[in-house]
Amino acid sequence: MAPTLTDVAKRANVALSTASRAFSDPQRLGPETLRKVLEVAQELGYEPPPPPRPAELPTDTATVAVVVPDIANPVFGAFVKAAQAQGWHRGQTIVLADTDFDPDRERAVITQLRARSAGLVVCSPRLDAEDVLALCGDTPVVLVNRETTTADCVLADAGDGLRQTVEYLAALGHLHLAYVQGSQHSWSNSHRVDLARVQAERVGLELEVLGWQSETVAGGTAAAAGVIASGASAVIAHNDLVALGVIAGARQLGVRVPDDLSVVGIDDMPLAATAYPALSTIAVPMDRAGALSLEMLSQAIADEHREPRTLRLPTQLVVRGSTGPVSTTRTPPVTREHA
Repeated sequence: MAPTLTDVAKRANVALSTASRAFSDPQRLGPETLRKVLEVAQELGYEPPPPPRPAELPTDTATVAVVVPDIANPVFGAFVKAAQAQGWHRGQTIVLADTDFDPDRERAVITQLRARSAGLVVCSPRLDAEDVLALCGDTPVVLVNRETTTADCVLADAGDGLRQTVEYLAALGHLHLAYVQGSQHSWSNSHRVDLARVQAERVGLELEVLGWQSETVAGGTAAAAGVIASGASAVIAHNDLVALGVIAGARQLGVRVPDDLSVVGIDDMPLAATAYPALSTIAVPMDRAGALSLEMLSQAIADEHREPRTLRLPTQLVVRGSTGPVSTTRTPPVTREHA
C-alpha cells in the first residue's frame, strides 16, 4: 500500500495539518520542520497529489470580482449588497473594487483583478465596453449598464420610466423640460438623454439638455442655476443625488419645489422617499441587477461556448412631492442686496 500523508505526519511527529502545509503552503513552516517533513516523505516514498488544473477547480467556490464606480452611492451599495448575497448563496468569495469614477483607475483595477479572479462583474464602467473586454482578456465578464453584443450584459432600461415621466409632466401642463446630465463617460447618461429626447419629441415638449455634471449632490447644486436660467418648469436629473442637489440649489436661489419647479430623479434610492419634498423618481432595480449579474457570471465561468446575452430590466416612475402642476406665476429668484 502506498504511504499516505498521515504516515508522513506520524513518522515526522507533527500534526497532519503541518504535514499538509509542507506541500501546499511551505512558507508557513519553519525551516527545520519543513526539512524534517520532506525528508520523511522521501524516505517513505510519499508522493503528494498534483494540484488541480484551473479547469478542474469548482466554480461554486471561485473568487469573483465586482467593480463599481462609487460604493458611497446608495444605488451601487444596493447593487453590491445583492451581488454579495448571490455570491454567498453560491459559495463564492466576492472581491470589491471602487474606481471613484476614474477611467484610469478602472483600467488598473481590471488589469489587477483579471488574473486573480475566476470572473468579473463591471458595473457602470467609465471605459468603453470593448476596452473593458480587451482588458479582461479570456477572463469571463458581465457588464452592467454598458451595452455590447460580445459579452453578457445587464441593463436597467430607462425607456419605460422616462416615457412615463414625460407623459406625466405633460399632463401636469409642463411644456419646457430641462435635463441635467451626469458624466460624459457614462453609458447610462447618453442612453437616458437619447430616450428623453425621443419621448419629449413624441408628446410635443421642448427638452433642453444641460451640460455634464458630477453624479453627486454637489453636481446638482452646481446645475441649479442653469436649470432656472433655461426657463424650464420641470427638470429630469441624471440620478437622485443630482436631483436632490438641484432642489437644494433652487432653494438657495429662491425657487420653490414643486411650486415653481418640478424635479424628477432617477434611481429611487431610500433617501428619495424621506427628502423634503419627497423626490419623484424613476425606480431602477439595481438590486435585481446585482443578483442577476452574479448568476450570469457563474454561467459564463461554467460554459465558455454559449452565446452572450443581454438582460433588460424595466424601470418605473414613482410620483412624490417634488412634482406638481406647472406654475402660471413662477416666483422670480431672490436677489441679494450688497451691503
